[in-house]
Amino acid sequence: MSDGLKYDIVYPMATIPGGEIELRDDRTKQKWKVEIKPFLLAQFPVTMELYLAITKKTAISSDGIQKPVVNISWNEAISFCNLLSRSAGLQECYSISNDGEEILCDWDADGYRLPSEAEWQYACKAGTTGYRYGEIDKIAWYEENSGGEIHKVGGKEPNAWGLYDMLGNVWEWCWDLYDEKVYGSYRIFRGGSWAEEARGCGASCRRRSHPTFYIDDLGFRLARSSDKYI
Repeated sequence: MSDGLKYDIVYPMATIPGGEIELRDDRTKQKWKVEIKPFLLAQFPVTMELYLAITKKTAISSDGIQKPVVNISWNEAISFCNLLSRSAGLQECYSISNDGEEILCDWDADGYRLPSEAEWQYACKAGTTGYRYGEIDKIAWYEENSGGEIHKVGGKEPNAWGLYDMLGNVWEWCWDLYDEKVYGSYRIFRGGSWAEEARGCGASCRRRSHPTFYIDDLGFRLARSSDKYI
């Protein structure tokens, strides 16, 4: 069994069908449609267990290893994707310049990467049309029901495509720049978190920050462009 298959089993990925999604920027009121090619998306955010296993770091304790890894910057998430790809014998998606200032994505590579913003929203909705794919208390850990802390992945109901914690628990980094002309290198994150009010836990809610930013309710989820399993 290859490492690639091993990690797909330990950390299962769902096949997301192709389609179309409309994005909206509430700040500028702009709307635009994006065609989505079939891709793979992890059923859960990256856990502390997976992160430690791949980075060869040691946990202070075994408590919380099934919870999403947090305090991870966008830059660190990109580096992890490449590291996991190498560990699994897959082609790295990201090319990083020597100074770290320029990062390019090879969308045809079969390795692990962050989802695009459009892929993330499309997968979150899973064919539904509302702000959420279900009743918030059944699908998300957020300010009113989290008890002020992060929770193990998979503790709430999944969406129709078998994806857990798309809303609530932790925000998730996406690949995209938010608005390069206004915000420079700021990247987008989606989904809301355990510390977020209900209004922030919706499929179309957009947030952004510098790629070096990290905080205790922000993590990430893995995607793959490979058509190997599609």
